[in-house]
Amino acid sequence: MVRAPRCCLPLRGTNKNINVEISESKWTKEKQETQNLKMKLNALIVEDEANSREILRNYLAKYCPTVNLVGEAATIKEGLALINSKDLDVVFLDVEMPFGNAFDLLDQLPDRNFETVFVTAYNQYAVDALNAHAAYYLMKPISIDELIKAVDYVSEIREKERVIEDRVLTPKFNKVDGKITLPQQDGFQVLNVGDILYCRADDNYTELHLEKQKILVSKTLKYFEEALSGYTFARVHKSYLVNVNEIVRYKKGKGGSVVISNGKEIMVSASKKKDLLSFFE
Repeated sequence: MVRAPRCCLPLRGTNKNINVEISESKWTKEKQETQNLKMKLNALIVEDEANSREILRNYLAKYCPTVNLVGEAATIKEGLALINSKDLDVVFLDVEMPFGNAFDLLDQLPDRNFETVFVTAYNQYAVDALNAHAAYYLMKPISIDELIKAVDYVSEIREKERVIEDRVLTPKFNKVDGKITLPQQDGFQVLNVGDILYCRADDNYTELHLEKQKILVSKTLKYFEEALSGYTFARVHKSYLVNVNEIVRYKKGKGGSVVISNGKEIMVSASKKKDLLSFFE
């Protein structure tokens, strides 16, 4: 499901050498009680400066009791390892780090199922953060109010997503007879795997495209790639998984493109071209 860009960018002037400085002037008991009523968020900090990690950790614990910090990383490599091993709601992410930046990390996670809050001393990355679907962009030094707003905004997004997940379909695969069962309010729908023409990533959801129907499912494209690994499906692009049996034409190019039986043309990533063509050898 495509949402409007999730961002709120309070760009504050700052010196890049300042880490995190939070004023307690506006913090009240009422605000803390309000925080306590909100949903819990599993969080990760990815920040190369130990002092910044410590300060952010301490203030999240003090002012954002809904945040459950499950890990910290000092490098992109460490961050990727933790992200892939944890069930996360939000990642607090510094932009500039040794051996790369935050966007290098996010580029390696096309099927993200968490929100991102950038915490940085550099305001020139605001547009890039917006394009990366960041939930919030915090400038150092951070005020309590901005920190709370960021957490509240993420809580709001995650709560809406959970409500939506209760309404959309979660699939169950039966590999014995090649069928997918999709629960519905009045029963369930049974699909033959072979009836799926292609799957398209839509944020944290996936659209299943059939000949005359499109179904939104509350699973990532990566989930379907793994679940359909025993069938003739190929990941041709970060956003597309296609039924090879429904390909009627391949057009040459750096990666090329495929035309599906319903006339849909889908670009093929150069890195996926070899795997796709292996189906036709």
